[in-house]
Amino acid sequence: MYFHLGQDYILNDKDVIGIFDLDTTTVSVKTRKFLRVAESEGAVIDLGGDLPKSFVLTDWPSTTTVYTSPVSSVTLGARARRGIKTK
Repeated sequence: MYFHLGQDYILNDKDVIGIFDLDTTTVSVKTRKFLRVAESEGAVIDLGGDLPKSFVLTDWPSTTTVYTSPVSSVTLGARARRGIKTK
């Protein structure tokens, strides 16, 4: 199934490794370092101009990719569970 991440971007839930809240996860030094490295390697895709509330870690398109989203992790989790049905 697919779900909406924000900014008209849809992702297959099979590609998702995890959905994380930025406020709670960036307390960890390891998470902040991971996000810095991912950004320096060009693996972060920002889906909103505002301050992001969450990030989604995927193994799509071919390697680890981080999508930052203005949508909360709770909402993204609900969307992933509900999904968008395709034909």
